[in-house]
Amino acid sequence: MRTANGSVPRRKHAAAVRLKHGDQLPTQQVLQLISRSEPPQLYFVYLPSSGAQQAPVFVTVHGLSRNAREHAELFAPYCEEQGVVLVAPLFTEEHTRDFQRLGRQGRGARADLILESILEELSMTTGADMTKIHLFGFSGGAQFAHRFAMAHPHRVARAVIASAGWYTFPDGELRYPYGVRASRDLPDVRFDPEEFLQVPITVIVGEQDVTTEDLRTSDRVNLQQGANRLERARNWVKAMHGAARVHRLDPLVAFESIPAGDHAFASLMQAGALGERVFSALFGVPMEAPEPRLAEGERG
Repeated sequence: MRTANGSVPRRKHAAAVRLKHGDQLPTQQVLQLISRSEPPQLYFVYLPSSGAQQAPVFVTVHGLSRNAREHAELFAPYCEEQGVVLVAPLFTEEHTRDFQRLGRQGRGARADLILESILEELSMTTGADMTKIHLFGFSGGAQFAHRFAMAHPHRVARAVIASAGWYTFPDGELRYPYGVRASRDLPDVRFDPEEFLQVPITVIVGEQDVTTEDLRTSDRVNLQQGANRLERARNWVKAMHGAARVHRLDPLVAFESIPAGDHAFASLMQAGALGERVFSALFGVPMEAPEPRLAEGERG
């Protein structure tokens, strides 16, 4: 994907910087920033050439490979073309080892609160519209993304979750993270189906993503959700539709598979039109033929 004048947005690997009040961020660059919070949080940002003032915000969350920069670089051309601000947090093993489940008590920092802090910081610096974000996550990041949307539905305009390993089901009898019954491990979070069922979500998974490598497997999870990512995605969508009917709401969760798609983020972007699928679901952008991307492949 290219800009209006046919050029590809510039990608510069600048050193990480800490924002200060009044800082003006350059456009058309993938920037690595350090939050002012404690402990400091690394994240990547891309501002389109059209500017950030009141621009919509796209948040992309990595998987266990923690390839946040790759996410930022591969999605930057889409954000440039659509005038969208990109945010890609880097959740480290040291501080946020439980980020997929938002950061349960005793398992590191709360990843959902870290994201909120980043968004607040960028709102003051860029003037972008942080009221509701457009959220994407891949693999472990897809776990984070759907749980963030369920825990904080008022903050999410739309979400796309791709290739999640397993899910939180809309079951009030099961304690989080298997269901939405309140847990002492996640204080102050109450899941309200009347709210989270009204967030439009698209679930994407490759048709060949049926390996159990790097997949949580147990009798409990397999029985509830299925044996692989493809089965689990379909079963979660079915459960969300059933919950919507119970609450007399229109089902807003859609399922989409990628023919011949596997579990590699870069190859899905390059050959599976994942970027086009994500921006079509989040922003209504018409699908286009995929173009070669610049970053090397990493598994999520």
